[in-house]
Amino acid sequence: MNEEFINIISTLSVIKGDDSVPKNVRSKIDNAINCLNNDSKEACLKVDEILEELDEISNDPNLPNYTRVEILNIIGLLGGIQ
Repeated sequence: MNEEFINIISTLSVIKGDDSVPKNVRSKIDNAINCLNNDSKEACLKVDEILEELDEISNDPNLPNYTRVEILNIIGLLGGIQ
């Protein structure tokens, strides 16, 4: 696993642990973390799957603004990996 994925997992874990984040969003973040940890998939497939999850999360109206900014930063990082 490359260093960028490790940093993304770390940031997603912090967001997942935030009690102000809605439960459905934490569930999708957990799915994204599990996808990143899955070594049986190629990196490009992981990135595509996670980008889709994070795009859904970023459009959630109940998401706190500071969390939305973090999600958008992660989307930017993932876009650079592709």
